[in-house]
Amino acid sequence: MKTLFAVLLLSLSLSAQTQTKKLPAGRPEPSKQLGALITAEWEYTMQQNPEWASLLGDRRFNDKWSDLSLENIAAQAKHNEDVLKKLAAIDRNRLDPDSRLNYDLFQRQYQTAVEEYRFKSHLLPINQRDGIQTADDIANQLRFTTVKDYEDWIARLNSFGKLMDQTIALMREGLRTGIKHPRVIMERIPAQIDKQLVAPEKSGFYAPFTKFPAAIPEADRQRLSAAGKQAVEQNVLPAFGRLKDFFAKEYIPGSYPEVGAWQYPDGAAYYAFTARKFTTTSMTPEQIHQTGLAEVKRIRAEMEAIKTKTGFTGPLPDFFKFLRTDPRFFYKTGEELLTATRAMAKVIDPKLVKVFKKLPRTPYGVEPIPMLFAPDTTAAYYQPPAADGSRPGNYFVNLYQPESRPKWEMMALSLHEAVPGHHLQIALGQEVGEIPNFRRYGYYSAYGEGWGLYAEHLGEEMGLYTDPYDKFGQLTYEMWRAVRLVVDTGMHHKRWTRKQAIDYFMENAPKAELDIVNEIDRYIAWPGQALAYKVGELKIKELRARAAKEFGDRFNVKDFHDVVLRSGAVPLDVLERQVDEWIAANCRKECELPFEAPKKSETPRRK
Repeated sequence: MKTLFAVLLLSLSLSAQTQTKKLPAGRPEPSKQLGALITAEWEYTMQQNPEWASLLGDRRFNDKWSDLSLENIAAQAKHNEDVLKKLAAIDRNRLDPDSRLNYDLFQRQYQTAVEEYRFKSHLLPINQRDGIQTADDIANQLRFTTVKDYEDWIARLNSFGKLMDQTIALMREGLRTGIKHPRVIMERIPAQIDKQLVAPEKSGFYAPFTKFPAAIPEADRQRLSAAGKQAVEQNVLPAFGRLKDFFAKEYIPGSYPEVGAWQYPDGAAYYAFTARKFTTTSMTPEQIHQTGLAEVKRIRAEMEAIKTKTGFTGPLPDFFKFLRTDPRFFYKTGEELLTATRAMAKVIDPKLVKVFKKLPRTPYGVEPIPMLFAPDTTAAYYQPPAADGSRPGNYFVNLYQPESRPKWEMMALSLHEAVPGHHLQIALGQEVGEIPNFRRYGYYSAYGEGWGLYAEHLGEEMGLYTDPYDKFGQLTYEMWRAVRLVVDTGMHHKRWTRKQAIDYFMENAPKAELDIVNEIDRYIAWPGQALAYKVGELKIKELRARAAKEFGDRFNVKDFHDVVLRSGAVPLDVLERQVDEWIAANCRKECELPFEAPKKSETPRRK
């Protein structure tokens, strides 16, 4: 998830209690320097990422795709280095606390981008879950209300061939340099490309022309439809033909036969980087692996206890098989599954007030995952709301093969993807007062996904796990994220095979085999991302336990949640500092154990 709606252009009100020390004549105050730099960079970000700008509601770039040429990507990397130099020239010590936080997060974002560039991960623009082969999905998320909206879309379609050729060039360079995906996941792509090679009128790229607002005259509709069809026929379809040919003749034969980032040039360093990037910690892959093993052992013991409550007398593997196969746990059709998920959301919503003081104003919906890529993706995902209010948040549910999607996992899944998980956290983050847009619409996986997993745990406090099977579903989802620590590091650090990873997952969680295979393939394609969930959840639980211990009977979980959510997404070390400062400020007078106030960025410590 990137950063957002530039029409608003960053009204940074960086609290400006002016410093008493005078600046040299003609030199702006550091807060103004920082604000100007952040504002300029937001505009640059929107220009360089027009698809994202469109999704955020900034329609200025609706006729463009991103420039994925190697030359432009190198220029962006140089630009990022220059931004860090400009930032270093700003006197951080003269900033107020809010501005220092903006400075630190901005700096961290650019330092991460500079470090990542040297690993050339941009040479992996396609995987089985995302890429140009699913680019028509953007049409489902944009507003088409004016003639210009349609004309902009036609301009995008007419330049689609250039985007495709740039994408192929990146992948060809990846083949040359060894930055390439394993064959097992790339073999999924040709079937996705085939779904794009249809008659122009049936293409997802043509979908906007199948419906027009009443305000658009008939003559314009005919003109736009004809131009749209021609653009799909002459630009989009030939481009996909080139991609299919490239995959068949070059990419799949040249892909790695084994799995794991260890195969890349400097693969060990790259995976260590992704582990730090996604967890926002300094944990090594080996430390994460050992944490995962310990969590799997703990959760497995809890599963045994819940299994006993259900009355099942066999061993845990047999219970897993029972949960995967008994017809009582599954809906017969995707429509039944979607209806039940929507009903579940209505059950969850009124329970939120039990554990939250503040709820988001932005609504959310429950929608099916498009069938174009539903067979190759996971059980669900969340799409944030548009910044301009034109689109709500959406919880997307996978209706492919409903017989493989058990009822007992639905509550935990909904709590994670919708509320009090991703939608509540992201929508509240977008509704925070005066923060820069790079923070308002930015994302740290360890925080966001850690919160989502923590939200599953809140289902118990909200009274939503009404029978042992629902509770077992929550443990299954917690186990799933613990297993991720083991299998992700297993494949990318310890050189496990894909089969080893699948077998380990199957042995420790009752999720359906289809989901497990898709999950493992996701981890293969996205090294390190899966580590964020459990690492983030463990940190949030640790901070909650710390606060509960210090406040004692005065601990209020609603206050704790306010603190965790009030600044939007932040790295875990920043979150820990904020919680410790809250404890120090509020527990000093009220709690039995005295605190000393934190000094500068130090973490408060009990005396």
